[in-house]
Amino acid sequence: MTSIFEEEITLFADLILPVPIPSLFTYRVPREMSGMIKVGARVIVQFGQKRVITAVVANIHSNPPSKYQAKYILELLDDEPIVTKRQLELFNWVSEYYLCNIGDVLNIALPAGLKITSQSRIQINPEFEYDDLLTDQERIVVDEIKKHQTLSYEEVERLLQRSNITAIIKSLVGKRAVILFEEVKERYKPKVVRKIRLNASYTSNDALSKLAGSLDKTPKQQEILLKYLSYIPVYNNPDLNQKGLDKSIFSQDDNVSDASLNTLIKKGIFEQFEIFISRFDDIPASNAVITLTETQKKASQQIHEFFAEKEVVLLHGITGSGKTEVYIELIKQVLESGLQVLFLLPEIALTTQIVVRLRKVFGDTMGIYHSKFSDNERVEVWKGILDGKFQFVVGVRSAVFLPFDNLGLIIVDEEHETSYKQHDPAPRYNARDVAVIMSYMHKGKTLLGSATPSLESYYHAQTGRYGFVEMKQRFGNAALPTFELIDTKKEKKSKKMKNEFSSVLIDHLKLNLQNKEQTILFQNRRGYSPYLQCEICNWIPECANCDVSLTYHMKAGEVRCHYCGHKEEVPRTCPQCGSTQVKTMGYGTEKIEDEIHSMFPEARVQRMDLDTTRAKNAYQQIISEFEEGGIDILVGTQMVSKGLDFDNVSIVGIFDADRMIHFPEFRASERAFQMLTQVSGRAGRRAEKPGKVLIQTSNPGQKLLERIINNDYEGMYASEIEEREKFHYPPFTRLIKVTVRHVDEATSSKAAKILAEKLTANLGASRVLGPQPPLVERVRNQFLFDILIKLEREKINFKAAKSFIQEKVIDILTDKTLKSIQVVIDVDCL
Repeated sequence: MTSIFEEEITLFADLILPVPIPSLFTYRVPREMSGMIKVGARVIVQFGQKRVITAVVANIHSNPPSKYQAKYILELLDDEPIVTKRQLELFNWVSEYYLCNIGDVLNIALPAGLKITSQSRIQINPEFEYDDLLTDQERIVVDEIKKHQTLSYEEVERLLQRSNITAIIKSLVGKRAVILFEEVKERYKPKVVRKIRLNASYTSNDALSKLAGSLDKTPKQQEILLKYLSYIPVYNNPDLNQKGLDKSIFSQDDNVSDASLNTLIKKGIFEQFEIFISRFDDIPASNAVITLTETQKKASQQIHEFFAEKEVVLLHGITGSGKTEVYIELIKQVLESGLQVLFLLPEIALTTQIVVRLRKVFGDTMGIYHSKFSDNERVEVWKGILDGKFQFVVGVRSAVFLPFDNLGLIIVDEEHETSYKQHDPAPRYNARDVAVIMSYMHKGKTLLGSATPSLESYYHAQTGRYGFVEMKQRFGNAALPTFELIDTKKEKKSKKMKNEFSSVLIDHLKLNLQNKEQTILFQNRRGYSPYLQCEICNWIPECANCDVSLTYHMKAGEVRCHYCGHKEEVPRTCPQCGSTQVKTMGYGTEKIEDEIHSMFPEARVQRMDLDTTRAKNAYQQIISEFEEGGIDILVGTQMVSKGLDFDNVSIVGIFDADRMIHFPEFRASERAFQMLTQVSGRAGRRAEKPGKVLIQTSNPGQKLLERIINNDYEGMYASEIEEREKFHYPPFTRLIKVTVRHVDEATSSKAAKILAEKLTANLGASRVLGPQPPLVERVRNQFLFDILIKLEREKINFKAAKSFIQEKVIDILTDKTLKSIQVVIDVDCL
């Protein structure tokens, strides 16, 4: 029997730190926390000498670490876990599968608003008595601290009006005048509304009458009381008073005195209080009824039948077939059974229209999660899932890390999209593949949907691993658009081209404007021109940090690197020969927009690309304006190709199809087919308005263009799958790309060669390709060398092979002769 005098067991916690380190760190649990700390809760710990960070508890035990003295946990932030056990399981899987640190996974999974920031602050040392030792500037700082108790570094900089205050702070610390400390702040702040209400003692009719009379000599205060009663008639229903009235109603009224209102609060006549509200309540909701067509009903039934025996089903529905209505029906059924649903979209451009449609059905029980939301909004969704407010969430790839505990269904719309793959920073995960694993962990189901499925998913469906359902008819009997290939070589020979516009495209634009119908023009390159060039000496401005030309952006008046963000002013003359003949070469969305303005000054033109959609609501504003008929011609990059549904679009024009088709990458044909089919699908979405797609190409006889015109996905798949099998590419192999990078080209090349030799010695020369420089050999002043590893799905132990690769990478990183080498591992690279 344990004695009551026996010393209490010391607890330790293994913590996930949001930093790129390969293992968990063990900290000591203070005795006062031992009964409260739980796995999945956040804690604050000291990491290093001064750094204070948020960590998540992964395990609690009584075994002290053997290699270091465990520090104490500083503070416990959560009474209940903020990260679920299933999430921790998923974090571990992602870390192991994608060969990254679990801290990398936590860092990207946890919203910034749930992390803690530490900020050095300065306070007076209470033992300091020697003011005569201070300089004039030091005395200014000390006097200001005495007024405010503490100051931050930034506040001292503003006080002294200088950017470098390190010497002054160091001097004050040396004189023992001040003490530095870390003030920890939690970023998340709930949305608060300040309200006022009448003191309960004044809510009876008699008390109100006496109160109004007592304010006769202060008419401004009496006016505030009467204004409050006009909104909240407490004399008819005293219970209304409890909810109060937004204080902003008074502050926005120029006739109301803030001082008078504050006086009434000080007198105790009014009470001021705060309430926390959701940031999503302002999104309108209605109870829309979805009625499925016979085709949609059949597809829904087939999906259910496959779910009885398969974990994953692929829905192959042509553009405009009405996949969203099928999704909605499935979501309703899963929610009614008490389970959760996650609906993944590849990027924010798609969320605007679909969210509006889903809101009409599911109201404010649906959460929305994507990167354009503020930290606070994302935290609100996270906590809303934990609290049970949101059983259904629509989000982009990072939504796979949300704290679901009972997922019944994950829908991955446009599953072929490359936007589901994260490239930087680690973890370099594919949200589609993580969704399948996540759903399996929850014993749920996954539905993959696309008009142009990825070859891997289609292969899994054809070989029986996934269920397979097709929808080959457009909703409402709308016909697929007709196509016309425009031979730009012939147009140029006959001098019919006007800059980048063929005569055929110009004629259709004119006709569409006359008919008051809308047009989408697609060019998958942003900016005004890809580069500038001197016509005399052929000089081209290049990035100082990367081996790429700088893209010209006319409206910003600059040339810009799309890899590192480096910017320069547009050169007025050639810096090499002094010529003024520096011309734009090629064209991007900005130039197309500019030329349309010149050709059709009466047309209302808008551009949708990364440059015009940086603001939070920019997508929504552009799409809403286009839907309402406020835009005649929408020019855009791939953003205009994804899932957008407009009634009045009858023409889609495609520039530079050849560049996509002939891109030097093994997926080029597949990607070009997907992109061109998707953007073509924006035309003729309604039966009464047939659509037409105009593709400008210098080679109309290309086989891929024929397949796009005939909507022949099966033909494209058959051709590509044969090539993939012959040359050992996915889905027959798994690809891992290992990139070595360093500021010195020779060092980077040497390290890559050594690593490739180590890998080849065990894996074999047929599985290890390279090293070789990528298309862009230098990025952010680092020289890159790629090693591509092909691992057969059936013949090799994938887990063991990855462990071997990771081991050899560590050998390179710990080689003292190869200092500062960086190695990036990308599993299932795209």
